[in-house]
Amino acid sequence: MNARSQVFDLTMEGLQVDEAVTTIFQTVLFHRCLGKFMYTGDAQYSIGTVGYTDVDCNFIDFTYVCCTSDSLTHKVKRAINLFSEKLRSNESCGSGQISLEFFQKKKNRWPFPQESIPWEVWTVHLDLIKHENEDERQLCRENVSDLLTEKVIYITELMNRHDYVPKTPSQSELDLIFDTSFPDVQPYLFKFDYSTSGSAAPSMGNAMKKIIKETLAM
Repeated sequence: MNARSQVFDLTMEGLQVDEAVTTIFQTVLFHRCLGKFMYTGDAQYSIGTVGYTDVDCNFIDFTYVCCTSDSLTHKVKRAINLFSEKLRSNESCGSGQISLEFFQKKKNRWPFPQESIPWEVWTVHLDLIKHENEDERQLCRENVSDLLTEKVIYITELMNRHDYVPKTPSQSELDLIFDTSFPDVQPYLFKFDYSTSGSAAPSMGNAMKKIIKETLAM
């Protein structure tokens, strides 16, 4: 099975990375989470509700919606923070990517272990920039906000399509499809993966500088 894949390319300051990536991944997870399953038989069940929370960003002019789940929020925040710290460290050139992968498990005959089969992957590729003055910083803040608005709308449109998602399993196989470790939500199984490259963070690229200068001159 070939996994669906979406890649978003973003350019921003280091301080904006956590909020930008969280906005995208929490938006995806909001659509990939269900309420807790309550079984009355192996194949008979009801599904609980999922609450939602509006979150205001501090370094981007943006508000996103996420599931009301402290444990899920903590897991997402921790993974993105590890990536962000690595991306902004001296070991990185300020370029990297982080992925949110949804997968399902497949049982194999003994003595072979379970197999993880990805069915959807969301990747955010990031390039960090440094601003020369406050005008550039404010303009880029607005640009990032506009980009995130486009990405969130795009994600929502994709989620309204009738694309493949794993079928709801019987109670005995629930852990092959969903992450049942959270007390208040039940997302499809997911994991994070990230990578960074290079040495020192670059200054703003010439193309970005040209766009900002032209905009400021208007």
